[in-house]
Amino acid sequence: MIAIGLMSGTSLDGVDAALLETDGEMIARFGPGCETPFEPDERAVLKAAVDAALVWRFDGDEPAIFREAERVLTATHARAVERVAVMAGIAVADIELVGFHGQTVVHHPPKDGRDGQTRQLGDGQSLAGRLGVPVAYDFRTADMAAGGQGAPLAPIYHQVLARWAGLEQPLGVLNIGGVANLTLLRSDGALDAFDTGPGNGLIDAWVEDHTGAPMDRDGALASQGRVLEAGLAELLAHPHFALEGPKSLDRWDFSLDAARNLGVEDGAATLSQFTAESIALGLKACSERPRRLIVCGGGRKNADLLRRISAATGISVCSAEAVGWRGDLIEAEAFAVLAARTQRGLPLSFPGTTGVDQPQTGGRIAHPS
Repeated sequence: MIAIGLMSGTSLDGVDAALLETDGEMIARFGPGCETPFEPDERAVLKAAVDAALVWRFDGDEPAIFREAERVLTATHARAVERVAVMAGIAVADIELVGFHGQTVVHHPPKDGRDGQTRQLGDGQSLAGRLGVPVAYDFRTADMAAGGQGAPLAPIYHQVLARWAGLEQPLGVLNIGGVANLTLLRSDGALDAFDTGPGNGLIDAWVEDHTGAPMDRDGALASQGRVLEAGLAELLAHPHFALEGPKSLDRWDFSLDAARNLGVEDGAATLSQFTAESIALGLKACSERPRRLIVCGGGRKNADLLRRISAATGISVCSAEAVGWRGDLIEAEAFAVLAARTQRGLPLSFPGTTGVDQPQTGGRIAHPS
């Protein structure tokens, strides 16, 4: 089917959209894709919703800003779909299915016998009505209701991509967004996955607080700094690293406190090393050692961070583009495939990826009224 996948990450930069022809198990054709940036006023509404969610955390009535944010998300995601349709030379009506992740504002994994909770803002029914196209959405709820972590969801797409590219396994696919997560494609064909720890989230927050810039571009600041070993040890003492996988995180599960008294370069270096060391810890817990790591997400563009990861893990590291993948579009493509799997009733998550007892279907489909 012709499907467009949509993804808006925790950086709140904009909406990634990608068209695939897929049945959810293989890719027949890669269509166009692009990022549609949020306008400043749109980003401000979404950031206000994230800030409100951090205070709310499922306690009491949902913040009123959520409704305004969902109107923004409907408009921006519809704009992204329309743009990709123009790029593909097709009418929006020719799209058979849209995969809509929404905007994660708070995620609590299961803990100490407590069920997990997650909230992705996004009104699938409104988007379907706006586009006149069926929309698959709410991909995480069923997994969490079945006792799973609700994340990560991309591993099954990593497997589809690896098969398309003919890559040898065992293989590691490392996605570095606000949080970093690892998919191990085992030599027996099974999937293991978990959140390793922070990705870009802490580094971005540190740099924005100190310079106003949204990121440490290419790791320029970190490359000039020195790692505070005491601060790094404090960060690595977080209880997440003692847990067995599968396990998941919220971007805000870690704080900047260990770097508070450092200069901007030393803080960036310490937080970058923290990301690298947490990835190394995750790999040590894997059942197999991957031959190489393919890095997706915004972190793949940070040369200093990639050097640190390779040194900390002792594994060859390369960006997604080095194996023919579209690094900026992988998460959007994943939700096109997950949408197709939702429509066909195929599983989205697995015991080794989210901790469910058996492969779990999920997602809902909204049809235009």
